[in-house]
Amino acid sequence: MPGRLNLFQAAMLRWRELAPYNAVHAAELPGPLDAPRLAAAVAAQVTAWGLSGFALDARRRRYEYAGGAAAPEVTVLAGGSDPLAVLAREMQRQVELPFPADGRFDPLRFFAVDAGATFHLGVAYDHFIAGGDSLVALIKGIACRYAGEAPPETPPPQRYPPAYRRLFARNAGWAWLSVHWIPAILVRMARAFRPRYAYGEDLRNAYTWFELSADDHAAMARTARAWQVTRNDLVIALLLQALAPLTPERLTARRRRELAIASVVNLRRHFPGTPATTFGQFLSSFFVSDPVAPDATLEALARAVHVQSHRVKRLRLYLQTLHFLAWGGLAWRFCTPGQRQRMDRKAHPVWGGVSLLAVDSLWRAAPGHACALRYQRDLHGTVDTGGAGAGRRRPRARRRRVVPDGRAAGRRHR
Repeated sequence: MPGRLNLFQAAMLRWRELAPYNAVHAAELPGPLDAPRLAAAVAAQVTAWGLSGFALDARRRRYEYAGGAAAPEVTVLAGGSDPLAVLAREMQRQVELPFPADGRFDPLRFFAVDAGATFHLGVAYDHFIAGGDSLVALIKGIACRYAGEAPPETPPPQRYPPAYRRLFARNAGWAWLSVHWIPAILVRMARAFRPRYAYGEDLRNAYTWFELSADDHAAMARTARAWQVTRNDLVIALLLQALAPLTPERLTARRRRELAIASVVNLRRHFPGTPATTFGQFLSSFFVSDPVAPDATLEALARAVHVQSHRVKRLRLYLQTLHFLAWGGLAWRFCTPGQRQRMDRKAHPVWGGVSLLAVDSLWRAAPGHACALRYQRDLHGTVDTGGAGAGRRRPRARRRRVVPDGRAAGRRHR
Protein backbone atom coordinates (compact mmCIF):
# COMPACT_ATOMS: atom_id res chain seq x y z
CA MET A 1 0.00 0.00 0.00
CA PRO A 2 1.46 3.39 -0.97
CA GLY A 3 0.50 5.49 2.08
CA ARG A 4 1.90 5.30 5.60
CA LEU A 5 0.13 6.74 8.66
CA ASN A 6 2.00 9.25 10.80
CA LEU A 7 2.38 8.97 14.58
CA PHE A 8 -0.82 10.84 15.43
CA GLN A 9 -2.85 8.84 12.92
CA ALA A 10 -1.44 5.58 14.28
CA ALA A 11 -2.44 6.67 17.80
CA MET A 12 -5.99 7.30 16.57
CA LEU A 13 -6.11 3.72 15.27
CA ARG A 14 -5.33 2.54 18.79
CA TRP A 15 -7.95 4.79 20.36
CA ARG A 16 -10.63 3.59 17.96
CA GLU A 17 -10.02 0.03 19.17
CA LEU A 18 -11.64 1.17 22.42
CA ALA A 19 -14.45 3.31 20.95
CA PRO A 20 -15.21 5.09 17.65
CA TYR A 21 -12.93 8.06 17.03
CA ASN A 22 -14.93 9.92 14.42
CA ALA A 23 -15.42 13.55 13.47
CA VAL A 24 -18.43 15.19 11.84
CA HIS A 25 -18.65 18.43 9.84
CA ALA A 26 -21.86 20.07 8.68
CA ALA A 27 -22.29 23.16 6.49
CA GLU A 28 -25.61 24.92 5.98
CA LEU A 29 -25.96 25.71 2.29
CA PRO A 30 -28.42 28.16 0.73
CA GLY A 31 -31.36 27.04 -1.37
CA PRO A 32 -33.78 24.11 -1.07
CA LEU A 33 -32.41 20.59 -1.06
CA ASP A 34 -32.31 18.71 -4.36
CA ALA A 35 -31.28 15.24 -3.19
CA PRO A 36 -30.31 13.75 -6.60
CA ARG A 37 -28.25 16.83 -7.47
CA LEU A 38 -26.51 16.70 -4.08
CA ALA A 39 -25.71 13.00 -4.48
CA ALA A 40 -24.24 13.71 -7.92
CA ALA A 41 -22.13 16.58 -6.53
CA VAL A 42 -20.83 14.40 -3.69
CA ALA A 43 -19.95 11.55 -6.05
CA ALA A 44 -18.23 13.91 -8.50
CA GLN A 45 -16.11 15.55 -5.79
CA VAL A 46 -15.07 12.26 -4.16
CA THR A 47 -14.19 10.84 -7.58
CA ALA A 48 -12.27 13.95 -8.65
CA TRP A 49 -10.25 13.91 -5.44
CA GLY A 50 -9.50 10.19 -5.79
CA LEU A 51 -10.92 9.37 -2.34
CA SER A 52 -12.77 6.21 -3.43
CA GLY A 53 -11.58 2.63 -3.10
CA PHE A 54 -10.08 3.16 0.36
CA ALA A 55 -8.30 0.26 2.08
CA LEU A 56 -6.55 0.12 5.46
CA ASP A 57 -3.92 -2.28 6.72
CA ALA A 58 -4.13 -1.39 10.42
CA ARG A 59 -1.39 -3.78 11.53
CA ARG A 60 1.18 -2.30 9.15
CA ARG A 61 -0.25 1.26 9.52
CA ARG A 62 -0.62 1.62 5.77
CA TYR A 63 -3.51 2.76 3.60
CA GLU A 64 -4.47 3.20 -0.03
CA TYR A 65 -7.01 5.03 -2.20
CA ALA A 66 -7.58 2.91 -5.29
CA GLY A 67 -9.65 5.67 -6.90
CA GLY A 68 -12.24 5.17 -9.57
CA ALA A 69 -15.86 6.24 -9.87
CA ALA A 70 -17.52 6.81 -6.50
CA ALA A 71 -21.19 6.43 -5.63
CA PRO A 72 -21.43 7.26 -1.91
CA GLU A 73 -24.86 7.20 -0.32
CA VAL A 74 -26.24 10.49 0.99
CA THR A 75 -28.74 9.93 3.81
CA VAL A 76 -31.49 12.58 3.71
CA LEU A 77 -33.29 13.56 6.93
CA ALA A 78 -36.36 15.76 7.26
CA GLY A 79 -35.64 18.79 9.43
CA GLY A 80 -39.25 19.35 10.45
CA SER A 81 -39.92 22.31 12.73
CA ASP A 82 -36.43 22.24 14.29
CA PRO A 83 -33.77 21.22 11.74
CA LEU A 84 -30.93 22.19 14.07
CA ALA A 85 -32.15 19.72 16.68
CA VAL A 86 -32.34 17.02 14.01
CA LEU A 87 -28.83 17.93 12.90
CA ALA A 88 -27.50 17.75 16.47
CA ARG A 89 -29.00 14.29 17.00
CA GLU A 90 -27.56 13.04 13.73
CA MET A 91 -24.12 14.45 14.49
CA GLN A 92 -24.10 12.72 17.85
CA ARG A 93 -25.24 9.45 16.22
CA GLN A 94 -22.57 9.69 13.54
CA VAL A 95 -19.74 10.41 15.95
CA GLU A 96 -20.58 7.22 17.87
CA LEU A 97 -21.22 4.99 14.81
CA PRO A 98 -18.05 2.93 14.22
CA PHE A 99 -16.29 2.43 10.92
CA PRO A 100 -14.84 -0.99 10.04
CA ALA A 101 -11.59 -1.72 11.81
CA ASP A 102 -9.61 -2.86 8.77
CA GLY A 103 -9.74 -3.77 5.11
CA ARG A 104 -11.72 -2.00 2.38
CA PHE A 105 -14.38 0.44 3.49
CA ASP A 106 -15.60 3.96 2.83
CA PRO A 107 -14.19 6.29 5.53
CA LEU A 108 -16.64 9.08 4.56
CA ARG A 109 -20.37 9.07 5.35
CA PHE A 110 -22.58 11.82 3.94
CA PHE A 111 -25.97 13.02 5.13
CA ALA A 112 -28.24 16.02 4.60
CA VAL A 113 -30.88 17.66 6.80
CA ASP A 114 -33.64 19.40 4.85
CA ALA A 115 -34.41 22.78 6.41
CA GLY A 116 -36.80 24.07 3.75
CA ALA A 117 -35.18 27.19 2.30
CA THR A 118 -31.73 25.80 3.17
CA PHE A 119 -30.18 22.45 4.03
CA HIS A 120 -27.28 21.09 6.07
CA LEU A 121 -24.69 18.95 4.31
CA GLY A 122 -22.93 16.69 6.80
CA VAL A 123 -19.85 14.48 6.51
CA ALA A 124 -18.85 11.96 9.17
CA TYR A 125 -15.38 10.51 8.70
CA ASP A 126 -12.95 8.18 10.39
CA HIS A 127 -10.81 10.87 11.95
CA PHE A 128 -7.43 9.32 11.24
CA ILE A 129 -7.78 9.92 7.49
CA ALA A 130 -7.71 13.74 7.60
CA GLY A 131 -7.72 16.89 9.66
CA GLY A 132 -10.58 19.35 9.78
CA ASP A 133 -8.94 21.75 7.33
CA SER A 134 -9.01 19.11 4.58
CA LEU A 135 -12.71 18.47 5.23
CA VAL A 136 -13.53 22.18 4.90
CA ALA A 137 -11.96 22.16 1.44
CA LEU A 138 -13.77 18.94 0.50
CA ILE A 139 -17.17 20.28 1.57
CA LYS A 140 -16.62 23.54 -0.27
CA GLY A 141 -15.85 21.58 -3.43
CA ILE A 142 -19.16 19.73 -3.05
CA ALA A 143 -20.99 23.01 -2.41
CA CYS A 144 -19.50 24.53 -5.56
CA ARG A 145 -20.51 21.54 -7.70
CA TYR A 146 -24.02 21.61 -6.22
CA ALA A 147 -24.30 25.32 -7.03
CA GLY A 148 -23.39 24.59 -10.65
CA GLU A 149 -19.89 26.07 -10.63
CA ALA A 150 -17.46 24.56 -13.09
CA PRO A 151 -14.84 22.62 -11.11
CA PRO A 152 -11.37 24.22 -11.15
CA GLU A 153 -8.88 22.73 -13.56
CA THR A 154 -6.49 21.59 -10.87
CA PRO A 155 -4.93 18.18 -10.22
CA PRO A 156 -6.44 16.05 -7.44
CA PRO A 157 -4.91 16.62 -4.02
CA GLN A 158 -1.98 14.61 -2.76
CA ARG A 159 -3.47 11.70 -0.81
CA TYR A 160 -0.22 10.21 0.52
CA PRO A 161 1.60 13.00 2.34
CA PRO A 162 4.88 12.16 4.07
CA ALA A 163 4.78 10.84 7.61
CA TYR A 164 6.53 12.54 10.53
CA ARG A 165 10.02 11.19 9.85
CA ARG A 166 10.67 14.17 7.59
CA LEU A 167 9.22 16.49 10.24
CA PHE A 168 11.77 15.30 12.79
CA ALA A 169 14.60 15.48 10.25
CA ARG A 170 13.78 19.11 9.41
CA ASN A 171 13.37 20.01 13.09
CA ALA A 172 16.14 17.86 14.54
CA GLY A 173 17.37 20.53 16.95
CA TRP A 174 13.89 21.32 18.22
CA ALA A 175 13.07 17.62 18.50
CA TRP A 176 16.16 17.07 20.66
CA LEU A 177 15.23 20.08 22.81
CA SER A 178 11.74 18.65 23.31
CA VAL A 179 13.33 15.42 24.58
CA HIS A 180 15.42 17.47 27.01
CA TRP A 181 12.24 18.94 28.53
CA ILE A 182 10.39 15.64 28.89
CA PRO A 183 11.25 15.23 32.62
CA ALA A 184 9.64 18.61 33.32
CA ILE A 185 6.51 17.52 31.46
CA LEU A 186 6.35 14.31 33.49
CA VAL A 187 6.50 16.33 36.70
CA ARG A 188 3.60 18.49 35.52
CA MET A 189 1.60 15.40 34.59
CA ALA A 190 2.17 14.07 38.10
CA ARG A 191 0.59 17.25 39.48
CA ALA A 192 -2.51 17.02 37.28
CA PHE A 193 -5.76 15.82 38.87
CA ARG A 194 -7.01 12.66 37.17
CA PRO A 195 -10.58 12.72 35.82
CA ARG A 196 -13.11 10.25 37.21
CA TYR A 197 -16.17 9.32 35.20
CA ALA A 198 -19.61 8.69 36.66
CA TYR A 199 -20.29 6.19 33.87
CA GLY A 200 -17.19 4.07 34.48
CA GLU A 201 -15.77 2.68 31.26
CA ASP A 202 -18.72 3.81 29.13
CA LEU A 203 -16.92 5.90 26.51
CA ARG A 204 -19.96 7.39 24.79
CA ASN A 205 -20.22 11.16 24.58
CA ALA A 206 -23.05 13.66 24.38
CA TYR A 207 -23.11 16.62 22.02
CA THR A 208 -24.35 20.13 22.58
CA TRP A 209 -23.61 23.42 20.89
CA PHE A 210 -24.18 27.13 21.16
CA GLU A 211 -23.46 30.18 19.04
CA LEU A 212 -21.87 33.49 19.83
CA SER A 213 -23.21 36.54 18.10
CA ALA A 214 -20.88 38.58 15.91
CA ASP A 215 -20.70 41.18 18.69
CA ASP A 216 -19.78 38.55 21.29
CA HIS A 217 -17.13 37.14 18.98
CA ALA A 218 -15.67 40.61 18.46
CA ALA A 219 -15.70 41.19 22.21
CA MET A 220 -13.72 37.96 22.73
CA ALA A 221 -11.16 39.11 20.18
CA ARG A 222 -10.87 42.52 21.86
CA THR A 223 -10.49 40.93 25.27
CA ALA A 224 -7.78 38.59 24.05
CA ARG A 225 -5.87 41.49 22.53
CA ALA A 226 -6.26 43.61 25.68
CA TRP A 227 -4.96 40.79 27.86
CA GLN A 228 -2.21 39.99 25.34
CA VAL A 229 -3.27 36.37 24.93
CA THR A 230 -4.59 34.36 21.99
CA ARG A 231 -8.24 33.39 21.59
CA ASN A 232 -7.16 29.79 22.06
CA ASP A 233 -5.66 30.77 25.42
CA LEU A 234 -8.90 32.51 26.35
CA VAL A 235 -11.06 29.48 25.47
CA ILE A 236 -8.77 27.19 27.50
CA ALA A 237 -9.05 29.58 30.45
CA LEU A 238 -12.85 29.57 30.12
CA LEU A 239 -12.84 25.78 30.12
CA LEU A 240 -10.60 25.67 33.21
CA GLN A 241 -12.89 28.11 34.99
CA ALA A 242 -15.97 26.05 34.07
CA LEU A 243 -14.44 22.75 35.22
CA ALA A 244 -12.94 23.99 38.48
CA PRO A 245 -16.21 23.95 40.51
CA LEU A 246 -16.75 20.30 39.48
CA THR A 247 -13.56 19.20 41.26
CA PRO A 248 -13.69 20.50 44.86
CA GLU A 249 -11.78 17.46 46.13
CA ARG A 250 -8.81 18.59 44.05
CA LEU A 251 -8.19 21.55 46.36
CA THR A 252 -7.45 19.29 49.32
CA ALA A 253 -5.51 16.62 47.43
CA ARG A 254 -2.02 15.89 48.66
CA ARG A 255 -0.29 16.04 45.29
CA ARG A 256 -2.59 16.24 42.25
CA ARG A 257 -4.16 19.70 42.53
CA GLU A 258 -3.95 21.08 38.99
CA LEU A 259 -6.45 20.88 36.15
CA ALA A 260 -5.02 20.07 32.72
CA ILE A 261 -6.48 20.95 29.31
CA ALA A 262 -5.09 19.79 25.96
CA SER A 263 -4.92 21.87 22.80
CA VAL A 264 -4.59 20.46 19.30
CA VAL A 265 -1.79 21.81 17.08
CA ASN A 266 -1.95 21.70 13.30
CA LEU A 267 1.51 20.97 11.89
CA ARG A 268 0.54 21.52 8.27
CA ARG A 269 2.88 24.51 7.97
CA HIS A 270 5.79 22.08 8.35
CA PHE A 271 4.66 20.19 5.23
CA PRO A 272 4.21 21.23 1.61
CA GLY A 273 0.77 21.93 0.22
CA THR A 274 -2.52 23.39 1.41
CA PRO A 275 -5.79 21.76 2.54
CA ALA A 276 -7.01 21.94 -1.06
CA THR A 277 -3.84 20.37 -2.50
CA THR A 278 -2.92 17.83 0.19
CA PHE A 279 -5.61 15.66 1.80
CA GLY A 280 -4.45 14.32 5.13
CA GLN A 281 -3.82 14.96 8.78
CA PHE A 282 -0.89 16.76 10.39
CA LEU A 283 -1.71 16.99 14.08
CA SER A 284 -0.02 17.06 17.43
CA SER A 285 -1.07 18.53 20.76
CA PHE A 286 0.16 20.01 24.01
CA PHE A 287 -1.40 20.54 27.39
CA VAL A 288 -1.49 23.33 29.94
CA SER A 289 -2.28 22.98 33.63
CA ASP A 290 -3.13 25.34 36.46
CA PRO A 291 -4.18 25.00 40.13
CA VAL A 292 -7.22 27.22 39.36
CA ALA A 293 -7.63 28.77 42.78
CA PRO A 294 -11.24 29.50 43.80
CA ASP A 295 -10.60 33.25 43.62
CA ALA A 296 -8.72 33.14 40.29
CA THR A 297 -10.02 35.65 37.74
CA LEU A 298 -10.50 34.78 34.08
CA GLU A 299 -7.80 37.29 33.13
CA ALA A 300 -5.29 35.72 35.51
CA LEU A 301 -6.09 32.26 34.16
CA ALA A 302 -5.79 33.40 30.55
CA ARG A 303 -2.41 35.02 31.22
CA ALA A 304 -1.15 31.90 33.03
CA VAL A 305 -2.29 29.74 30.12
CA HIS A 306 -0.57 32.08 27.66
CA VAL A 307 2.77 31.78 29.47
CA GLN A 308 2.66 28.02 29.02
CA SER A 309 1.27 27.92 25.48
CA HIS A 310 3.65 30.61 24.22
CA ARG A 311 6.61 28.66 25.57
CA VAL A 312 5.36 25.48 23.89
CA LYS A 313 5.04 27.22 20.53
CA ARG A 314 8.32 29.11 20.84
CA LEU A 315 10.31 25.97 21.68
CA ARG A 316 8.14 23.65 19.52
CA LEU A 317 7.50 21.49 22.55
CA TYR A 318 4.44 20.03 20.83
CA LEU A 319 6.97 17.60 19.35
CA GLN A 320 7.07 16.02 22.83
CA THR A 321 3.59 14.63 22.27
CA LEU A 322 4.82 12.74 19.22
CA HIS A 323 7.56 11.12 21.32
CA PHE A 324 4.96 10.07 23.89
CA LEU A 325 2.70 8.67 21.16
CA ALA A 326 5.56 6.59 19.79
CA TRP A 327 6.35 5.20 23.25
CA GLY A 328 2.68 4.63 23.92
CA GLY A 329 2.42 2.60 20.73
CA LEU A 330 5.19 0.30 21.96
CA ALA A 331 3.59 -0.09 25.39
CA TRP A 332 0.17 -0.73 23.82
CA ARG A 333 1.30 -4.08 22.45
CA PHE A 334 1.94 -5.41 25.96
CA CYS A 335 -1.18 -4.03 27.69
CA THR A 336 -4.38 -5.83 28.49
CA PRO A 337 -7.67 -4.32 27.22
CA GLY A 338 -8.34 -2.89 30.68
CA GLN A 339 -4.88 -1.33 30.86
CA ARG A 340 -5.37 0.19 27.41
CA GLN A 341 -8.57 1.87 28.54
CA ARG A 342 -6.82 3.39 31.54
CA MET A 343 -3.53 4.24 29.85
CA ASP A 344 -4.22 7.79 28.72
CA ARG A 345 -6.26 8.67 31.77
CA LYS A 346 -3.30 7.81 34.00
CA ALA A 347 -0.46 9.04 31.80
CA HIS A 348 -2.20 12.04 30.21
CA PRO A 349 -4.76 13.26 32.76
CA VAL A 350 -6.48 16.03 30.81
CA TRP A 351 -10.06 17.07 31.49
CA GLY A 352 -10.83 18.48 28.08
CA GLY A 353 -9.46 19.45 24.72
CA VAL A 354 -9.64 22.53 22.54
CA SER A 355 -9.46 22.35 18.76
CA LEU A 356 -9.37 25.65 16.89
CA LEU A 357 -10.35 25.71 13.23
CA ALA A 358 -10.54 29.01 11.35
CA VAL A 359 -13.35 27.95 9.03
CA ASP A 360 -13.81 31.37 7.42
CA SER A 361 -10.23 31.68 6.20
CA LEU A 362 -10.06 28.02 5.16
CA TRP A 363 -13.33 28.31 3.23
CA ARG A 364 -12.17 31.45 1.44
CA ALA A 365 -8.81 29.87 0.57
CA ALA A 366 -10.43 26.80 -1.02
CA PRO A 367 -11.23 27.15 -4.75
CA GLY A 368 -14.70 28.30 -5.76
CA HIS A 369 -17.26 30.91 -4.78
CA ALA A 370 -19.96 28.93 -2.95
CA CYS A 371 -20.91 30.22 0.47
CA ALA A 372 -22.05 28.50 3.65
CA LEU A 373 -24.44 30.09 6.13
CA ARG A 374 -23.37 28.07 9.16
CA TYR A 375 -20.65 25.53 9.88
CA GLN A 376 -20.64 23.03 12.72
CA ARG A 377 -18.00 20.54 13.73
CA ASP A 378 -18.25 17.68 16.18
CA LEU A 379 -15.15 15.89 17.44
CA HIS A 380 -14.93 12.99 19.84
CA GLY A 381 -14.29 14.61 23.19
CA THR A 382 -13.27 18.17 22.36
CA VAL A 383 -14.41 21.73 22.66
CA ASP A 384 -14.55 22.97 19.08
CA THR A 385 -13.66 26.62 18.61
CA GLY A 386 -14.11 26.72 14.86
CA GLY A 387 -15.84 29.70 13.29
CA ALA A 388 -19.45 29.07 12.35
CA GLY A 389 -19.80 31.44 9.45
CA ALA A 390 -18.11 30.49 6.23
CA GLY A 391 -17.86 32.31 2.96
CA ARG A 392 -19.14 35.83 3.44
CA ARG A 393 -20.11 35.69 7.10
CA ARG A 394 -17.96 36.34 10.12
CA PRO A 395 -17.14 33.48 12.50
CA ARG A 396 -19.64 33.51 15.34
CA ALA A 397 -19.92 30.12 16.98
CA ARG A 398 -18.24 27.93 19.49
CA ARG A 399 -19.26 24.33 19.98
CA ARG A 400 -18.69 22.12 22.94
CA ARG A 401 -19.29 18.48 23.66
CA VAL A 402 -19.69 17.24 27.19
CA VAL A 403 -20.12 13.81 28.69
CA PRO A 404 -23.63 12.94 29.86
CA ASP A 405 -22.97 13.58 33.56
CA GLY A 406 -21.27 16.91 32.83
CA ARG A 407 -18.23 16.15 35.02
CA ALA A 408 -15.56 16.24 32.34
CA ALA A 409 -15.65 17.94 29.00
CA GLY A 410 -13.88 15.93 26.32
CA ARG A 411 -13.29 12.90 28.41
CA ARG A 412 -11.66 10.89 25.65
CA HIS A 413 -9.60 13.62 24.09
CA ARG A 414 -6.03 12.48 23.52
